[in-house]
Amino acid sequence: MRHRQTASPMMLLGLNDWFWQERLWFPEGLGWADLEDRDGRIYAKAQDLWAALPVALVFLVIRQIFERMVATPLASLLGVKETVRLKAPHNPTLEFYYSTITKNPTQSSVLSLCKQTGYSERQVQRWFRRRRNQDRPSLLKKFREASWRFTFYLLAFIAGLAALIDKPWLYDLKEMWQGFPVLTLLPSQYWYYMIELGFYTSLLFSVASDVKRKDFKEQIVHHVATILLISFSWCVNYIRAGTLIMLVHDSSDYLLESAKMFNYAGWRNACNYIFIVFAAVFIITRLVIFPFWIIYCTWVYPVTIYQPFFGYYFFNGLLMVLQCLHIFWAVLIIRIAMRFLTNNEKVDDERSDKDETDESEEEEEEDKNEMKKNGPVQNGHAVHNNNHSKTE
Repeated sequence: MRHRQTASPMMLLGLNDWFWQERLWFPEGLGWADLEDRDGRIYAKAQDLWAALPVALVFLVIRQIFERMVATPLASLLGVKETVRLKAPHNPTLEFYYSTITKNPTQSSVLSLCKQTGYSERQVQRWFRRRRNQDRPSLLKKFREASWRFTFYLLAFIAGLAALIDKPWLYDLKEMWQGFPVLTLLPSQYWYYMIELGFYTSLLFSVASDVKRKDFKEQIVHHVATILLISFSWCVNYIRAGTLIMLVHDSSDYLLESAKMFNYAGWRNACNYIFIVFAAVFIITRLVIFPFWIIYCTWVYPVTIYQPFFGYYFFNGLLMVLQCLHIFWAVLIIRIAMRFLTNNEKVDDERSDKDETDESEEEEEEDKNEMKKNGPVQNGHAVHNNNHSKTE
């Protein structure tokens, strides 16, 4: 028993030593000793990343306050209107089927449920439609989420641009490797990193409650890859490259979120034109600048300075994951933009899936038709007038 207790810490210690060995993370001849603080020069350290956790928690608190105190009044000001959703009547049999089997029953399942509940086929279908509507995110929820992200991305882009505007590597990307890895950490770089890392960590914390779309899995991959990229680039002092990558990503995201806000508010023209600007900025930054300038200077140029090592491949591997996601999203964006430019159709987020689409209008139309045929409808059942007048 004692042997097992001592073996476990030794195994963890050995794994820790293997993980942080210098040949994995540095070019030959360089190591952690080169990043020790000396002569008033401060360097990034792995333990600094723990500061991102309290920053993430602060973001979660600020988000709650922002959505209530700022986003909700703004939604009212812009005319965001909620659709009144009718509640499905309480039915244990249908609720059990909805919760444990599927939200979209097949025709044969509907017929089986009709026998179990005594409902007609139309009543069962209406019950499931109303029940799905109850679980869908409200328009106000989507507006508040978009306004929060718009605010962060805009402020992050402005702050990042201010931090990099006087740096030589913003204009000559090869300067990001000048003196590597002995690059002094600047206060602006520290806060830029911790705020970005804290924000993406907060998005992972809140992913269960945020609006889910078709690209939910891709979003998770993006958040995880971004967190790994930020963390790794910090540990091995790829900070100059990291700040450029974050700036490129923030440059278009706030445009997308603002287009969403106007879409939810019903400002169709504003949404459409902002989306076209976003599409142009996205394609230029993610499909041109990111792969042909930034990845070129992290993949091709460094091997002219030092021999490739594991950290070099790991870093660029994460960049390639992001680039694949950029291509995936670019296809969706171009499809939406072409549909608008050629047919003048309304810009809709193609990532919105069936579970996110509100069927309240369809429900309302069907109820009107039902009323014409059978009179008023309540909770899926026709209400018959039993107050007949007596003739004396």
